[in-house]
Parts: sequence; C-alpha cells; structure tokens
Amino acid sequence: MRVIGIDPGSLITGYGVVEKNGGRLLHVDNGCLTTKRKSPLPDRLLQIYESLMETIEQFQPQAIAIEEIFFSKNVASALKLGESRGIALLAATQKKIPIFEYSTRVVKQAITGYGQASKEQIQQMVQRLLKLPEIAQVDASDALALAICHLNSYKLKEALT
Repeated sequence: MRVIGIDPGSLITGYGVVEKNGGRLLHVDNGCLTTKRKSPLPDRLLQIYESLMETIEQFQPQAIAIEEIFFSKNVASALKLGESRGIALLAATQKKIPIFEYSTRVVKQAITGYGQASKEQIQQMVQRLLKLPEIAQVDASDALALAICHLNSYKLKEALT
C-alpha cells in the first residue's frame, strides 16, 4: 500500500510518500511545496492545489493521511492553515483517494511512543524508520510521519469501523 502524508501550510506544504511492502516501510519520496510569502493567499492556495494534484498523479497513492485540525492561539494563522488543509482535502477528494485524519498527538505517539515528542525527535525517528541518509526538512518529515502512522494503523481502523 502506498500513502501520501500531507502537512498543510500556506507557505510550505510538506508531503511524504511511503509504501508498506509486507512488514517493511519504504521511502518513495518527500519534499516541500513552497509558495512566495508576498503572493496573495488565493494565488498561494492555487499553487498548492496544482502541486498537490501533480504529486498525487505522479505517485498514485491508495490513501492520503493528513493532520486533523488543531486549535491555535493565533487566529489568522489557524485560518490560513485551515484553508491550506481544505485545498489538500479537495485535491484528494477530486482524485477519489480515501482520506485519513490523525491528530498531532496520535502521530507523535505512533512515531516515537510519546505524544509530546518534539519536532526534532519526530525527524530523527522518521529518518531511522525509513533508513534515510539524512534528516528530512521539518514539513516533509511531519508528512512522512503521517504516512507512517497511517500505514501502521489503517488495518486497526478498518477493524473498528
């Protein structure tokens, strides 16, 4: 099974493509879709959408894993994050790919065994789990963590539904 994890953001959207073959996790690709800070938000959202559609088309995943909405003290940032997240949901839905949502705490628990793990701890564990030659950029690493979390828990989710 191949999964794309998406860590949405209005400036940087991370993606991570991971495949599970038997019991082995295989890194396929990861990266960041970056927009220009000075571009109007609608233009950035369009760029994110087009890039995600290309990424989905290129890697043909069986599922998309994305972070659940969380509440932020900065309302403006939370709104922009929500809009970027909506774009990712739209892209997956248009491609008719099942979407699975995970809270930050669940992803951290799944990757490190500790729900309060730091970004650095997530990056290090993702590198180890996927045997990457170097630590992935933060947003890409978070996206890879989402994909890993889904690949290690989707059978349990299916059993519970």
